[in-house]
Amino acid sequence: MIAIIDYGAGNIKSLQFALAKLKKDSVVTNDPQVIRDASSIILPGVGAFKDAMVAINEQNLAEVIKQEVAAGKPILGICLGMQLFYERSYEDGDWEGLGLLKGNASKIKESVKVPHMGWNTITKHQENPITRNLPDDFYVYFVHSYAVGSLEEDSLVGSTQYGGVVPAIVQQGNVTGMQFHPEKSGDIGIKLLQNYGEMIS
Repeated sequence: MIAIIDYGAGNIKSLQFALAKLKKDSVVTNDPQVIRDASSIILPGVGAFKDAMVAINEQNLAEVIKQEVAAGKPILGICLGMQLFYERSYEDGDWEGLGLLKGNASKIKESVKVPHMGWNTITKHQENPITRNLPDDFYVYFVHSYAVGSLEEDSLVGSTQYGGVVPAIVQQGNVTGMQFHPEKSGDIGIKLLQNYGEMIS
């Protein structure tokens, strides 16, 4: 069972539908015990970094996420969920994240239209099980105004170009992040979720 963490971020139904197509059982929950009992965690996200962290902390979910990840449980962060994995975000201030990965999120350069919305190409930086059987360049669907601006280079699996290099897929140990929405990225997105499912089974 995959626990999709519900901290009020919304927009979870399409993710559940995509997982159901892959015959992966999932439950939307904010119950710490359900999260502990799950085989994997997905942290989705839309909206502002600060609001998400306030909700996660108010529901006492930050500690259970950190404990489960430290114990080796696989976790996938989608869009804002990926940014929450990092130490800080500079979205309308300076906010502390979950600190599962080293780095921070900052606003996309204003030389391009913000938010970054629509399809863009991912370029692979390294071979990784999450991109197994995918071409070297593939299209996925983005909606975001902030991006990870500093990170450990060996964690970068794939990036896109939008006002500079935007980390799009990251992985370090049992922590995987996707800056885009796989559940809205057609067959490629389904394949990415399938690869994630195979990594956790």
